[in-house]
Amino acid sequence: MARHIRKGDTVIMTAGNDKGVTGEVLRVYPDDNRVIVQGVNVRTKHLKPTQANPQGGMIRREMPVHISNVSPVVDGMPSRVRFETKKDGSKVRIAARNGKALHTLRGAKG
Repeated sequence: MARHIRKGDTVIMTAGNDKGVTGEVLRVYPDDNRVIVQGVNVRTKHLKPTQANPQGGMIRREMPVHISNVSPVVDGMPSRVRFETKKDGSKVRIAARNGKALHTLRGAKG
């Protein structure tokens, strides 16, 4: 099934604690229907002291969110996505808000 979100897209959170926050998609997990968005759903992980890191510590990192809770940003607003097939057979993502094609990083998969 085609995904409306790809790596490198700028998205806005439409639900959850970070509703309204925009960020770039860092990674897509298609099997779990989840994405990691930069600066969204940041959690603190406590690390035990080890020989490599005798001090231990805390790290803050983004955790996955469900793909249904994000939408691509078009003109500063969230947009739904349509899929259209060109005459050459390629499939293109179209923003429902303005009818223009959504651009992503070249060669990005997800």
